[in-house]
Amino acid sequence: MNKIIISQINTIAGDISFNKEKILECIKKAKNQKADLIIFPELALIGYPFGDIFIRHKSIIERELKALNDIAKNTENITALVGFAEPTKDANKKPFYNSVAVIQNGKIIDTVRKRLLPNYSEFNDYRYFEPSDKVSKILELNGEKFGILVCEDSFNDKSFFKDKCIYKIDPVKELMEQKPQTLINCSCSPSRCGKEYIKNGLFSSIAKKYKVNYIYVNQAGYADNLCFDGASRIYNTNGELTLRAKSFEEDFVITDNFQGEINPLPEGSDKKFELIDLKSDYEKDLDRTYKSIIFGIREYFRKNGFKKAVLGLSGGLDSSICAVLLSDALGKENVWGISMPSRITSKESKNDAKLLAENLGINFFEIPLADAIDPLKSMLNTAFTNIETEKFEKSTTIENLQARLRATLLWSISNEHKQMLPIATSDKSEAYIGYATVNGDMSGGFAPIADVTKTKLFALGDFLNKNRAHKNAIPQAILEKPPGAELKINPKTGKTVCAEEENMPYEFLDEIIWNVETKGYGFDELIKHEFYYEKNNNLSIEQKKEWINKFYWKSKCAVYKWHIIPPSVVVDVKSINSVEYRQPIISKVN
Repeated sequence: MNKIIISQINTIAGDISFNKEKILECIKKAKNQKADLIIFPELALIGYPFGDIFIRHKSIIERELKALNDIAKNTENITALVGFAEPTKDANKKPFYNSVAVIQNGKIIDTVRKRLLPNYSEFNDYRYFEPSDKVSKILELNGEKFGILVCEDSFNDKSFFKDKCIYKIDPVKELMEQKPQTLINCSCSPSRCGKEYIKNGLFSSIAKKYKVNYIYVNQAGYADNLCFDGASRIYNTNGELTLRAKSFEEDFVITDNFQGEINPLPEGSDKKFELIDLKSDYEKDLDRTYKSIIFGIREYFRKNGFKKAVLGLSGGLDSSICAVLLSDALGKENVWGISMPSRITSKESKNDAKLLAENLGINFFEIPLADAIDPLKSMLNTAFTNIETEKFEKSTTIENLQARLRATLLWSISNEHKQMLPIATSDKSEAYIGYATVNGDMSGGFAPIADVTKTKLFALGDFLNKNRAHKNAIPQAILEKPPGAELKINPKTGKTVCAEEENMPYEFLDEIIWNVETKGYGFDELIKHEFYYEKNNNLSIEQKKEWINKFYWKSKCAVYKWHIIPPSVVVDVKSINSVEYRQPIISKVN
């Protein structure tokens, strides 16, 4: 029986030298263990995802092919499976194949090419790759036969997906005609809400159906909005999970009997997501969401040369959650929380921001805005007097001015400090309806919670207070207060306007978002749908129609804002993040 190494590595797109050295280091380590076979993830040598860089910068492919030959020279007495972008050399085809090089004793003895190319959600394979039209050969190693697949090639099993198969062929079924004893899947699979349950069920089903051992090797890392969770694993011929690598970190796993340690997954991530209601889904997903965002922050900062973060602390939910996540990812000493109160900021909000910073142990100070706002208002009044224009009855000018001044201060602080990045604190609910200020709270170099709805954030706040080493860091008052930017006063109440007064209850809004994204509901379906909010509150059909119409109007006006959300971490089942969703700014959907 062969000794096999699962090499779950973390690559950088286009950095051939970095990726090559990481691969060579693992091969050397594997040879010291007298391993027979080492397996790397899909596209390990060029790094994934890579966008258009190797289309425009063709020298990268030249360096990649040279690096592949250098790797081959270091494979005496071992076989290595290395993912790479292989030129097609045919003007009538896409420029590359998504391939796995089978390298043995100093030579590339075979090349396995991906057959199924995903072109949905965050995937855009067909933009770059030509699908292979040939069944790959079997690798025979010390009397054992291995069939090699590339990621999506496993995802068209009709007995598992039934009527949801989207491809005409099943590469697994075709490969099994050559009777391999073991299937290997070299993959780059991002973590998403509900995805683990599907992967586990599919891989187990394939192993049991064909009576083969099934080895899945996944990348661990973060690249432009996507988190790759690793969690490589093995299933035996009965479909039983017998080994699992670590989640959200690199791992080097040795096995000579298709068994080993089964590392834990984030709590709840292996549960089935029925897509019946919003609440049951997000409660299962809090631990994975937390770990995904922590990993994403840490990797984004490390790979881009940043070490410190600065963010505005308003005493509200969004900035508080961001502060906790940044503290856990970067270390409390590397986080600066800045309170920037205006004249209408409540004493409670200022106190809550300070208490949160003290609980976390992050750096904290206050910069009052009042003295800066007045001269700016005076300057604008001069402009408004001299520019003939029709003014809005309810102008948001001064509200946005405060938000943008705060962003200007954060950017200025980051400019003065080496390796410091300002943070955008807007959440998914706000982004959907545009309840966030361009160049204000949307402004920053990273947006940790841009794919997390407000209702899920409240649940995440409770989760963080209960499950972190430093419990109850977020003051309870923050988790109980109605969300609001404290940018203007309601003349009827004399208090600052909260977000739900201007929009609708977040519980209702987030259920609209969930039904639109996961079920594809339009206006008519939403009107017929009984919302959880309706079960606990008296809601007239007129009010319901008004809120749903408001959602569609506000989201239509907000599409341009979706295009300028800073890099984030995609965690939800569906997202408006540009890595996945592309809606024309000039469009209408209801």
